[in-house]
Amino acid sequence: MRGRTFAAALLSALAPQLDHALRVPHVSLASTGAVAVDLASGQTLYAHNVSLPLLPASNEKLTVTYAALTALGPGFRIETDVLQDDAGDLILKGYGDPTLSSAQLTVLARQVRAAGITAVHGAVVGDESWFDTRRTAAGWKPAFYIEESPPLSALIVDRGRVGRTTSGDPALAAAQLFRKALVDAGVRVARGAVHGVAPDDAQVVASVDSPPLVSIVHWMDTVSDNFDAEMLLKELGAVQASTGTTAAGAGVVAGLLAQAGIPMAGVRLVDGSGLSLLDRLTPAALASLLTTMWNDPELRLELLSSLPVAGRTGTLHDRMLHDAATGVVRAKTGTTSNASALSGFVGDRFVFSILQNGYPISWTWARRAQDRFASILASTP
Repeated sequence: MRGRTFAAALLSALAPQLDHALRVPHVSLASTGAVAVDLASGQTLYAHNVSLPLLPASNEKLTVTYAALTALGPGFRIETDVLQDDAGDLILKGYGDPTLSSAQLTVLARQVRAAGITAVHGAVVGDESWFDTRRTAAGWKPAFYIEESPPLSALIVDRGRVGRTTSGDPALAAAQLFRKALVDAGVRVARGAVHGVAPDDAQVVASVDSPPLVSIVHWMDTVSDNFDAEMLLKELGAVQASTGTTAAGAGVVAGLLAQAGIPMAGVRLVDGSGLSLLDRLTPAALASLLTTMWNDPELRLELLSSLPVAGRTGTLHDRMLHDAATGVVRAKTGTTSNASALSGFVGDRFVFSILQNGYPISWTWARRAQDRFASILASTP
């Protein structure tokens, strides 16, 4: 190669192809950022607006993935307790489990009965005080509430579904469902369901745990679940900063990214799902974050098992079918009316990130560009 390194030759060959891949109708290159990096050498093979702050859509969830797995740990479980106080009330206290179900309420009710409690002389109290009571995050469009995510609460059962509707008061709905479960288990309850906070001296009489955090992260990234992302963000705030708010959680995530050496210029983290119009990420930050996780063997395994696979699973199951990228590209998608994104890995060779913004953005053409970009990398000899 006349003295040129292999990486230099690859750079020379790939850059024009990748540049052409991003050129599609109805998607502005000025509002597009993209980068491709060789994992082995760390050399940047392609870069376009890599430090441009852009709406990340659901690529925001990658930041929550990293923070949750590193700060809480893959085996972390979120508990839900039943407590009894001196006033005769039974308190259902949530600690932010996004997977809490009515079936688990049945388990709790049977534990209460097995503990010898046959009658509740007071009320069934729903305690959601582990988080604040804000149901959405800053910068969300009004339509995102319930349509894109159930209301956020430290105590929510069946993602807030009661019959055919989603309750706007998850903690009260949970207490009502638990009261019914108690009665069904043979426990008499004198009063109804109310809001409240467990006193410090209340005694735990029953408890259930969520699946391990890595399972929640796997689901969150595979199907791009907004609710799980927001709940995990508040959990990070509650556990790491003693404040169960979206803002506190975002602060924890930003701090962890900075500690890991992720370039934070232009980055603004406002929520966990990427729904907020105030969020900003850069391709440089995302590629750096993915590389950091790749370089940690344990995190790499957990991340790769969570990312959708081209042509096979999750939000990529019907994309990049029947070409070099199929089964090879693992990446996090992102889609809102103003942003489209794809960031991830091509086998064990490349890490890449593409962020595209528009008002609105053409999903069809944006995804066409992303898929061409990833497929070119996948077909590189």
